[in-house]
Order: sequence, then C-alpha cells, then structure tokens
Amino acid sequence: MRRIVFVILMGVVLVACEHQPNKPQPTDPKPAKTVTVPEFNADSAYAFVKAQTDFGPRTPGSEAHEQCAQWLVDKLSEYADTVMVQEFRSRLYTGKGVDGKNLIASFNPKAKKRIFLCAHWDSRPYADHDPDEANWNHPIDGANDGASGVGVLVEMARSFRLQPLDENLGVDLILFDLEDYGPRQDLSEQYYDDRRNHWALGSQYWAAQPHLPGYTASYGILLDMVGASEPNFMKEYYSQGYAAWVSNKVWRYAQDLGYRQYFVNELGDPISDDHLPINEIAGIPCIDIIDLRPESSNGSFPETWHTLNDNLEHIDKATLQMVGNVLNYTVYHE
Repeated sequence: MRRIVFVILMGVVLVACEHQPNKPQPTDPKPAKTVTVPEFNADSAYAFVKAQTDFGPRTPGSEAHEQCAQWLVDKLSEYADTVMVQEFRSRLYTGKGVDGKNLIASFNPKAKKRIFLCAHWDSRPYADHDPDEANWNHPIDGANDGASGVGVLVEMARSFRLQPLDENLGVDLILFDLEDYGPRQDLSEQYYDDRRNHWALGSQYWAAQPHLPGYTASYGILLDMVGASEPNFMKEYYSQGYAAWVSNKVWRYAQDLGYRQYFVNELGDPISDDHLPINEIAGIPCIDIIDLRPESSNGSFPETWHTLNDNLEHIDKATLQMVGNVLNYTVYHE
C-alpha cells in the first residue's frame, strides 16, 4: 500500500513539474556605456586664437590669409585623419571674382554616422562699425569674429587625437572662407535686395558642392563669436526653425554643465550666417552658437563687432572653456 502511495505521489510531482512555467534565469545586467569626456583646454584654444591674429587681418587675397591657411592645414594635419583644402572661386558684391579656401579635417572618415562642427576663418576687410568713421576701410583682426570659433575647433581636434572618438562616429571640422566679405554698412542699402548672397560665400559653395560627393551628416554646429566675456548664447531664430532638436539638445547639455546663465533658453534674432546655406542648400540640420546682445549699440552683437577693437585683448579664456566643454560633451555623448 505504501509503495502504491509512493508511486502516486511521484506521478503527481512529475506532472506538477511538467506544468510549472519556466522561470527566467538571472543574468548579469548589461553595463551602461561609460562616456569619458575630456576636459577642454582653454589655454591651448587661446593660443590657437592668438596664432591666427598674429598673422594680421586674414582678408582673402592678403599674405596673412595665405599664411594662416597654411598654418591651419599644418596644425590640423597633426591631429586629424585627413585634411582637405577645397579651393573655389566666388564673386564679391562688387562683381569682382575672388579665390577662397574651405578647410576640412576629418576623424574616422569611414564611419557612416557623421556630424560636423564649423566656423569661418577669414576676417572682415572693413571695420565699418567702428566708432571712428576714418577706420571703416581698415581690415579687422577678427579675434572674436572668426578666430575664436576656429581656435575652439582646432583645440577640439587636439582633444580627438588625445582621446579618440568612438570608431562608429565620424566628425568633420569645416573652416569656411569668405564669410565676412559683405558690403560695408554704408553701402548695404545699395545691395539690400541680394544681401544674403553677399555673405557666407564659402559655406554657400560647400553646401552646393560638398568636399566629398554625396556627403551628408546627422547635423552640424556652427561657432561664431564665441570668445567675448559674459556671452549671451540665445537660441538663434533660424537654428530653431531648421534644427530645433539640435539646439535643444546642446542647450540642455550646457545647462547640465552649469552654464544656464550663458546658454539662455530664449529665442534670439534671425542671423544670416554660414548655417543658412547649410540648411537651405545642403539640407543638413545646422545650428549657430553665436553671441547675441539685444541691448548692444552695435546691432545684435558685442560692441567690438566689425571694429578695430575686435582683437585678442577682448578674448576671454573662460568663454572658450565653456563653449569647448559643451561641444566636447555633445560630441562624446553621440
């Protein structure tokens, strides 16, 4: 009898086991990706700004322009995987033809996922917003308007060499020429109807004929006037219209880093800059990080804009540090 009961009990246990649902086995959780963001070196970026201004005004056709172009190519070649010079010819507002050079430094050139960072490296031939009208035909150093953005990008290149990017992410640094050769302010009314075509000539050319056939990128970030003290980086109007998701992300990162006071979450004025042809011609979302001063007596820009005072004396390492940290944080979190 006990044997019969034992057999019956064993059968019940076996049946129960057959109908018991399989429990998932514990597994080691997949570790979250650790992102190490390098600290941006503002002293190095400042040295790169100084190196540009030491050549003098970098107006197209000048010896300083040629010397600075070669220095930029040589310096970027120390850090990037490839460096290309895109030579082009354009036409000034006067109708005169002029030669330009866009400089492109690439990291992980075979990676399909790409973003780009850009700035213009030429400087304005006219100090046409200088308080002294006698200076209006003098070229400017362009320490903030031009050299500051380039200085930050060259230091970014150095960072990418010291701490390589994820191999699946490609980054291009694009330095545009002939951004700042538009008509003098006292002549602007004469050329008003076609004013947008008189500026950003290098980016217009690149947007229509990129350095590589079929080139595209997820998005781009333009730097312009990113070196003055106490900057006011508002969300530029066209940037929000064409690429709000990019500027919203960048401004969120800036706030995470403690820069809420300077990366202001407000809509700024519409600025015709290199990002416009990139959005409108190339169709690549691109934003403009630019210092906007609504209360300035000099339009929407810092008081030194297009004056002889746009020199190294007015470059603040703290601002270079801030912008560089935000860019590093953005790029290394892709």
